[in-house]
Amino acid sequence: MNLKLIEPIFELSILFTRVLLRKTRPVKSGRSLKKLVVSHALILCLFCFVGRATAQIYGSDFHTVTVTVATITNVQVSSGSVSLSITGAGAVAGQDQMTVVNQTTSLLWGVNSANRKITARTNLGAPQFALKLVALNPTQGTAMPEVTLSTTASDFLLNIGRSSGTCTLRYTGVALASQGTGTDSHTVTFTVTN
Repeated sequence: MNLKLIEPIFELSILFTRVLLRKTRPVKSGRSLKKLVVSHALILCLFCFVGRATAQIYGSDFHTVTVTVATITNVQVSSGSVSLSITGAGAVAGQDQMTVVNQTTSLLWGVNSANRKITARTNLGAPQFALKLVALNPTQGTAMPEVTLSTTASDFLLNIGRSSGTCTLRYTGVALASQGTGTDSHTVTFTVTN
């Protein structure tokens, strides 16, 4: 209880009592009007004191707080680039097909909408060599079988729903010895969709 707030009220009631006591006269019954005024002043002081004290202790107020959650769809690749190099070490004598595998990057996502999936596509319309992709060990959803990337989006992960998760990206580069040498540069895009 804060007595500093009550002190001015108490002083005002004492001042009021002194002023009234100077102007009082005895009444016929023999009782002094002073006693009557003093008792009224003390009662007034008590009500002010109690009113102030309870206002300090039991005061309350309220307001409305609204939390709104928007649709969230985040997708992130853990590394900015992936390199696949087919060298002599990866070639087998007598076989036309040569492959190289890289699974050093991850895909991370956060989605708060139901019935979602992730698709993957490349921007390269006519690649010289095939680039394949599959999701390994997804923490949410169902990984689709390995796909050969094209400019048409392919289903990559299904039923990710309302989740945050991750999976390892396994890229496989496939070249034929008969295709010779060269370099394909892909920009692979992952998209969360219905």
